[in-house]
Amino acid sequence: MSMEYARVAREVLAAVGGRENVRGNMACMTRLRLTVADPAKVNGAAVRAVEGVMALVEDVDRCEVVFGPGVVNKVLDEFVKLTGVKAGDVEDVDVRSAAAENKAAQRARYDKPVQRFLKRIGNIFVPLLPGIIAAGLINGIANVINYSTGDAFNTVWWYQCIRTMGWALFLYLPLLVGSNACKEFGGSSVLGAMAGALSISNAAMPLLLKDATSGVALVQLPFALPTATFANGGISIAASMTYNPAAGGLLGALICGIFFAFLERRLHRLMPSVLDTFLTPLCTVIVGSLVAIIVLQPVGAFLTQGIFFALQFFYDTLGAFGAYLLSSTFLPLVSVGLHQALTPIHAMLNDPAGPTQGVNYLLPILMMAGGGQVGAGIALLVRTRNERVRTYLRESIPVGILGVGEPLMYAVTLPLGKPFVTACLGAGVGGVLAWLFHLGTVSQGVSGLFGLLIVVPGTQWLYVVAMLAAYGAGFVLTYFFGVDEDRINDVFGA
Repeated sequence: MSMEYARVAREVLAAVGGRENVRGNMACMTRLRLTVADPAKVNGAAVRAVEGVMALVEDVDRCEVVFGPGVVNKVLDEFVKLTGVKAGDVEDVDVRSAAAENKAAQRARYDKPVQRFLKRIGNIFVPLLPGIIAAGLINGIANVINYSTGDAFNTVWWYQCIRTMGWALFLYLPLLVGSNACKEFGGSSVLGAMAGALSISNAAMPLLLKDATSGVALVQLPFALPTATFANGGISIAASMTYNPAAGGLLGALICGIFFAFLERRLHRLMPSVLDTFLTPLCTVIVGSLVAIIVLQPVGAFLTQGIFFALQFFYDTLGAFGAYLLSSTFLPLVSVGLHQALTPIHAMLNDPAGPTQGVNYLLPILMMAGGGQVGAGIALLVRTRNERVRTYLRESIPVGILGVGEPLMYAVTLPLGKPFVTACLGAGVGGVLAWLFHLGTVSQGVSGLFGLLIVVPGTQWLYVVAMLAAYGAGFVLTYFFGVDEDRINDVFGA
């Protein structure tokens, strides 16, 4: 389909309230994510009527315009030209200028604090996905090359240059997480990066200095901090008076970045104007870092341990049933945008220094959700006679096979209801096989057919078998239980 991206961008901009209503714009896979000053100015019907728009997801001060694959980045390029706001930036305006009545109405409409918080966590990690994808693939491919060649390329400069990029991203990822977290919650991004530095294990860090002769840590904390170790599929907790940056990990960096933002905002309110520029950042860093060592990093370590314990419970204890639950409940998370909140978990699992040595056993189970939906879409295409739905299906099923399921979900299965449920139930079958085959990925960010690029080398054919099973189960369940022609005609017109 030929599309004039400049015209689409103009129409979307007009429908969301014009240039003055846009504070931020960025792309996420198939979504144009917009931050708006006044949500009441967003005309949802007008946005949905724009050519190429599959759906619109609205939140308190954000809206996400869903396009087909390959479209959103081209629209964003034109959108940025019109708004003058760089991709990923939030324009520095006073959001308090929005009418108090409108804000109250919006809060009442979207009064879901947990959902809002998780979406903000997703906002922190979404801009990091390109780097995480690239680094994960580099590490996975490099491991295969090293193993198959006996480390033959270890002295080749260009090969080690590329490997350095994969290694560096995960080593310094806490800096980026802390920076984005602080910015997302209203603080200075550079102070958040400093908070994230506490989660980086660097021998030059003063907290980590060791005696050159004995190798014993020179700096001892006045209290013991818990440290988790992973061995033989289990977790053991030990206490140490030596600081361990890896204990809090990414979650420690996330929590510290949020706290630094909280502290900085309050210091700005309390500090006299003449001292604010100098003392607020200084006090934020000094107070924040001490609180981070004493409280926040241990909290991050506790949460990290809890996450791995929960995953271990689902994967090892519940086994096939746990895999079915995970894969069959993933589509509802995607439908409300909360799947992005799992990004830090995937990043931890893909960390080469983590407990799974960089292999993510959770993601293949969740990826089966797209397979169940494709199977449901094929069943609808076979059975329905509604030409409008058939057109939608013919356009969205191929991209769903490639791993972009949002057009199929938002345009067809979710509005109809029953096919969405049967797609979820069918996905569980693929999830069980992914668990039985012990499938893992070396990165994240892609799914469907493109998932073959990130699964552990040598298991691609098992991945195909599991995905085909999700297709088949989604098809059968939808064909017999998910097609209601009256409902289809009611939603899309006879």
